[in-house]
Amino acid sequence: MSVQQDPRPLGTLVTDLVNQMAELIRTEARLLRAEVQEKMSKAGTGLMEVAAGAVMLLAALLVLLQALVVALANLGLGAGWASLLVGLVVAVIGYMLVRRGTANMSPSELVPEKTLAQVSRDMDVAKEQVR
Repeated sequence: MSVQQDPRPLGTLVTDLVNQMAELIRTEARLLRAEVQEKMSKAGTGLMEVAAGAVMLLAALLVLLQALVVALANLGLGAGWASLLVGLVVAVIGYMLVRRGTANMSPSELVPEKTLAQVSRDMDVAKEQVR
């Protein structure tokens, strides 16, 4: 088996290697940019579909709540009292959901505790390796 030598000087080979690596990185960056744009477009479409679905669900909820008011009124409860009762129940449920949601979004709930603990362990291991 014979090995062929490249007649170009080492400096030229290194320069070519650096240029080819730079071109590879530029190509990968273009690919990444195109893929991210495609994914963002898809996510935007999905967001619009979720918003439209949420509007439809809200409309359905309003119709169902009105049906509940009518049903309570037909059972002998006055229309005003039925509306008040349904409104109060929905308000209490909404209030509880808002309180729970805001508690889950507090800064202490958003700290990535597991990751921080793992990074701390990794740092301890690295310190031990250095010693």
